[in-house]
Amino acid sequence: MMDHSPEKTRVQLRPMRLEDIEQVVAIDVLSFNLPWTERSYRFDLTENPAAALWVTEVVEEEGQPRLVGMIATWFIIDEVHVATFAVHPAYRRLGIGRKLLAHALLHSAYKGANTAMLEVRRSNLGAQALYQQFGFTEVGVRARYYCDNNEDALLMNLQPIDVEKIQGLEKM
Repeated sequence: MMDHSPEKTRVQLRPMRLEDIEQVVAIDVLSFNLPWTERSYRFDLTENPAAALWVTEVVEEEGQPRLVGMIATWFIIDEVHVATFAVHPAYRRLGIGRKLLAHALLHSAYKGANTAMLEVRRSNLGAQALYQQFGFTEVGVRARYYCDNNEDALLMNLQPIDVEKIQGLEKM
């Protein structure tokens, strides 16, 4: 098993590119029962002006960068919707997801977003805990939202987006 400890790993965030889609879809498949398709990512990258997509790469010691996380957001008027967000299972609980989410939220806040929203599976307690660190609160339930097992989605909002707090979380 490789050592993915933060002191041996350099994390880089950058905008997603078309050539990343195959790796992003692979992370999506490892992370979700209902992953996005290649076509969905391609659409958001090339045709959706509201979309902002980011990836996280790690460089371990002398290795090549490896794509290990992604987030897609949609900026609408003064709100940002976290459409999808995942970190490769081998790289979870290292702070990579926190930095990626912070980066996407800050990018949206600098564009004028004052509210963030997302849906999360009721059973995904790890993701809920991450979102709560940022100040997201549960504001509703989308009953039987996920068609693979009819699980409810919790609707979570962050209002206002606290730039100072998120900057602190991004640096952790």
